Amino acid sequence: MSEPLVFLPGLMCDARLFLPQILALGATRPVTVAPVTGGERVEEIASALIPHLPPRFALAGLSMGGIVAMEILRRAPERVARLALMDTDPLAESPEAAAWREPLIAKARAGQLEAAVAAVLRPDHLAPGPQRFEVLDTVREMAATLGPEVFVRQMRALQRRRDQQTALSGYKGPALVLCGTHDTMCPRTRHELMAELMAGATLEVVEEAGHLPTLEAPEAVTAALARWLSASA
Repeated sequence: MSEPLVFLPGLMCDARLFLPQILALGATRPVTVAPVTGGERVEEIASALIPHLPPRFALAGLSMGGIVAMEILRRAPERVARLALMDTDPLAESPEAAAWREPLIAKARAGQLEAAVAAVLRPDHLAPGPQRFEVLDTVREMAATLGPEVFVRQMRALQRRRDQQTALSGYKGPALVLCGTHDTMCPRTRHELMAELMAGATLEVVEEAGHLPTLEAPEAVTAALARWLSASA
């Protein structure tokens, strides 16, 4: 049987972020979406997930999910059969970015979760066109489901995240690095860096997408994931 596929969603997102891919890829392999909500440090989130994951699996993370995926790779590289990193960042948080998150944490605690989430994911982070507002509506729905406590924990985890370049440089398995052209949150240069660090990496850029290509351009992302999953290990 093909390796189980584990998806890790981004900030304030759940399985709905990967719904098109789950429907397409779940016909031929087990597919799991693991929540990245269980701690105020990326290390805590990863360590809580690892005991519940299959012995060996394909791992795909988007945005914050990619950051957690890199920490899982760092902790259990022998279990990651193949790795996909989408619209994410391998670098540690800068002091300026960490400080920028503080008023958003305060907003969420004060009952203004929707405004806090809207400040993190803006329309200009997505590809232009009417579909960006449909995607933002989906994000608002996912965020409302998860609630302000999850927002605070995830923001704290992002503030404290480590640089993962060393973990990536040691990975030799099939790797996909994917980003949307219009992603101004995690720019293409960061993805070029990740692809250069991993010997078995392929870089794919989705022209019609921004920061959430799984929803903005689902067919293109599903096709890229299918190629990655079928690549020789």
